[in-house]
Amino acid sequence: MTLINDLRRFVWIAKRNTRSPADGLSHDESAAIHLYTMEWTPSGNSLYAILNRTLRASNRSQLTMKPWFKYLKLFLTALAKLPALSSSSQSRIVWRGVKLNISELYVKDSYITWWSFSSCTKSLSLLESNMYLGQTGDRTIFNIETINGKDISSRSYFSQEGEVLLMPGTYMTVVSKLKPAPNLYMIQLKEIVPPSPLLEPPFYGAFDRDDDSPSP
Repeated sequence: MTLINDLRRFVWIAKRNTRSPADGLSHDESAAIHLYTMEWTPSGNSLYAILNRTLRASNRSQLTMKPWFKYLKLFLTALAKLPALSSSSQSRIVWRGVKLNISELYVKDSYITWWSFSSCTKSLSLLESNMYLGQTGDRTIFNIETINGKDISSRSYFSQEGEVLLMPGTYMTVVSKLKPAPNLYMIQLKEIVPPSPLLEPPFYGAFDRDDDSPSP
C-alpha cells in the first residue's frame, strides 16, 4: 500500500514488538493487529483512520478497496483466530464514545450496521477520562453487548486500554437511549445475528458462533 505515509517504518516497529505471538497467530498476523492500533501524527493519517474512512465511504467499491485486500486478508485471519468475547468468562459489555451528539441517528428498536472496524474499551472510566471524551461538551457514549467482539488488548500498541474490536458489518439493535447529564447521551446497543452474513470470512468457518444470540 502506498496510501499511508512512513508505512515501512511502522510495519518494522509492529513486527519488532510482536516477536512472540500467541493464540496460534503467525508473526505477521500478530503484527497486523499491532499495526492497526498504532498512531501516526496527526492521528487522521493513522492506518486505522484511513482504512475506516475507506470502509465507511458511500462510494466504496472494489477499486477503492483493492489496495487494502492483502492487509485485510491478514488482519481478518488474525482476528478470526482470536476467541470472541462472548466465548470467554469476560463481560460482553464494551463501551465506545464520540465527542458529538449523534443520538438522533439511533432510534429505539431500530437495527443499525457499523461498516468499519470499531474500537471499544472494557473500561467506562477510561472512556470518560480527559484523554478521550472528558467531562464537558457534547458526548455520545455507546453501551454495547457484543457477541463477536475481539479482545486485542494484549496485542495492541496501547496495551492498557482494554481494547475490544468490533468487525465491519456488526449488526445491532437499539435497546434504549437516555440523557443522564447535560450534553451527555447514552445509547444501549445489542449485537445480533444479521439475516444474512455481512462480512466475507477470510477462511471457511471463520467467525462461526455457537451462541444463541437471536436474529431479528
